[in-house]
This record gives sequence, structure tokens and C-alpha cells, in this order.
Amino acid sequence: MSQTLHQQRRARVAAQLGAGGIAIIPTAPERTRNRDSEYLFRFDSYFYYLTGFTEPRAWLVITAEGHTTLFCQPKDLEREIWDGIRLGPQAAPAALGVDEAFSVDELEARLPRLLENRHTVWYPFAIHAGLEGRIDGWLQKVRARVRYGALCPDAQRDLCGILDEMRLVKDAHEIDVMKRAAQISAQAHIRAMQRCARMIRAGEDVREYHLDAELLHEFRQHGSQYPAYGSIVAAGANACVLHYRADNAPVRDGELVLIDAGCELDGYASDITRTFPANGKFTGPQRDLYDLVLASQAAAVEATRPGNRFIDPHDATVRVLAQGMLDLGLLNRNDVGHLDDVIEKRHYFRHYMHRTGHWLGLDVHDCGSYVEPSEVGQLSERKDPLSGELIKDRPSRILRPGMVLTIEPGLYVSPAADVPKDFWNIGIRIEDDAVVTADGCELITRGVPVDAAEIEALMRD
Repeated sequence: MSQTLHQQRRARVAAQLGAGGIAIIPTAPERTRNRDSEYLFRFDSYFYYLTGFTEPRAWLVITAEGHTTLFCQPKDLEREIWDGIRLGPQAAPAALGVDEAFSVDELEARLPRLLENRHTVWYPFAIHAGLEGRIDGWLQKVRARVRYGALCPDAQRDLCGILDEMRLVKDAHEIDVMKRAAQISAQAHIRAMQRCARMIRAGEDVREYHLDAELLHEFRQHGSQYPAYGSIVAAGANACVLHYRADNAPVRDGELVLIDAGCELDGYASDITRTFPANGKFTGPQRDLYDLVLASQAAAVEATRPGNRFIDPHDATVRVLAQGMLDLGLLNRNDVGHLDDVIEKRHYFRHYMHRTGHWLGLDVHDCGSYVEPSEVGQLSERKDPLSGELIKDRPSRILRPGMVLTIEPGLYVSPAADVPKDFWNIGIRIEDDAVVTADGCELITRGVPVDAAEIEALMRD
């Protein structure tokens, strides 16, 4: 990524700080895993979005006038032997396009002076533990100099509001990276599907962690730095646990396998879920539920277009799933009534209990308000038909080209006396990543098949 793009982003932030504003953005801290071993470092997404810099112990300061200062680790030949080469303050301005850079060891001495004579200090609220206290400490040092004519900022503002709006609509570079991440993840799903079918047919012992290993291999083989999140590989009844993690459970012939996994590439996440028969062939009941979920996703895709609301794909999904639950006997009409009753009273929640999507970007559950900013003050009230609780609704976000979201309906059927036994312990989710375009949306994760017949053909081959 060119430094020009990061410079443009920093300039956009500066223009929104207001006269006398200053912004402070740290990267993520290094975290201890156990004793003296640390987790693999992953930078803070806000910081990376503005700098492209991936080293730990770094801070960025932006003023309303557009001046940028970076604090980073100093060059240290001894530490670099152990931990890797550091960019260092001397090389940072040319490499990153910042105006000046200093050692992070000078942060405590320089920050109070940078805050002097500023009106408002901006920083990410509720993101970095202890950040508010550190800023208070720097402001105390500024207040100690008021007798010498220094002015102390009298307002603090949340920088997340500015950055969230910027990050919500992706530029061409971001979409290109996300498409490449999606391609890698799609190939990983294909690899896991085919490996599963081969092992089952050969009579080999297949475990969830075997398929997880196939995913990781494909991610790294094609340049992904990490999984975007802990991969879900759930066989049989485990698929009814929404955030199940790949474990050592056996994958049995005749069961379905749900894999929710995506890689991270150059900071950007992908997020794909596919559900497939372990042996490569859906049974009748499995196919009935699978086709219902796929039909509900198609309805959601059709509703994902500029001018529509973020909630519209979910509402479209719910209507299809609710009707299917009635038709297949997952819900008893005598107990729940007609389709509108099922939706209004949320009877569908028994088998579909999550939203149909979320924003996607530098974070797998990316930042960005789900409420339309221009209508944030408009409230409507309704009474929940089940709890009787009074709920306040705010207008859902209007979709715009460049927004990226997931579309991920599902069905999860736990054993119950009033549910046909053929459907027990079946969990199905189908998830794709959608880029909102000028006239609809583009699914960038369809490199892995989604149609049941195509999945069977893939696994057969």
C-alpha cells in the first residue's frame, strides 16, 4: 500500500478535528501468553489504517493543521538480533510519510508539550485499557504550566466516531485486498471439503482438527498472515453451537460439517461459512434444510443494494426461514399461528437466533454504526410481544456503495419432542462476503460453491 493513501487518510482526520484539535492513536499492546512468552503481535486496526505500520510500541499524533508525529521503537542492534529489524525514528518519516518521528522512550516527555495550547484532545474511547489515565496524566503536566501561559485542552472527544465513518466505506485498494483474502479463504474451504470426503471414503479417522489444519495450510500457503478469527469446524450436533471452536470431535459418515473460517491478508479479514456432508452426499432431510437456508440467503442478497437499509437483508432472510420452518414442521402452526405471527412474536428465534450479517474490514466484526447518522435522533417505540419490554428502535443504516458486509443465515435444530426427528442435531449456516455496488452487491467469496449439487460434485471429484 502506498504511503500516499495513509497520508490522505491522516489529512481527512485532521480536517475533522476542529480548530485547536489534536488526536492521539496508539497501536495495540503486546500481550503475554504465559510466563515470558507473548502472543503473536497484531497491530491496532485504527493505527494501521492511518499508518500501515506494523511494529509494536508505536503512537501517532495528528494535529488539526495536518502535522503528524510518530513515536516508535528506537534502533537497537542487540534487541533486533532477538526480535527483528526495527524501522526506527530516523527512517520513519521517509518510509511512512509522517512529518517527524521520535523514540517511543520520549513519549512521556513530548506528549504534554504537544498538548499545550490545544482546545480538544481526540483519542479512541474504550479501546485501550489505561489510555484515558495516561492522557489525564499528560494533561496534569500541561495544567502545571498554566502559570507560564500554557493553555490546557478543555474537551476530550472520541476519535472512533471519525475513524469508524471513514473505515465503513472501503476504497478500491481495500476492496482489492479483501477480494484476494476471499479467494484464499475459498480455496481453503474447498481443500477442507475434499480432504474430508477422501478420508471418510478411505475409512480413516477424521477429526475436526484435521480439517482445521487443512484451512491453516491453505491460508499460509498463499500469503495470509493469520486466520481472521478462531476457525469454527463443527461436526454433527456441534454445528448447533454458534461459536464452537475446532476440537477433537470425530467427523462421522452421514453427518454434516459446518466450517466458519476466513484468513486475514495485509490486515483485512474474510469470513466464509459453508456446511457440507462429510461423505459428499446430502441426505433428504439435510438437503431440505440446506436448500431453505440457501433460499433465505438469496433473498438477503437481493435486498443488499444501495438505498436499502442494513436491516433489510435480515428481514428478507427471516421471512423465508420462518415460512420454511412452518412448511417443514420445525414450527407447529397450531402453536405459533401464521407467518406474520411467527415473525412478530419471534417464534423463528428457536432455530435462528442471530443477525444475518455484520460489517467486515480490518476487523472481522468491523467498526461502523448500524444506525443511519442523519436519522440518529429519530426514535420509534414498540412493545416486545414476548417480554412486554418497551424497545426503542433507531433507523437502520442506509447501504452505500463500498460498504462490505457478511450475509450469513442459518438454521440450528436441537432435539425436541415437537420437532421431526430427522432434523435433530442439524446445524447449517451459509455465509458470504458482499461488497455493496452501484446497482446491488458483489459476492466476493463464491470461489467456493454454495449450491448443494455443486458441493456434492466438488467433493465427488
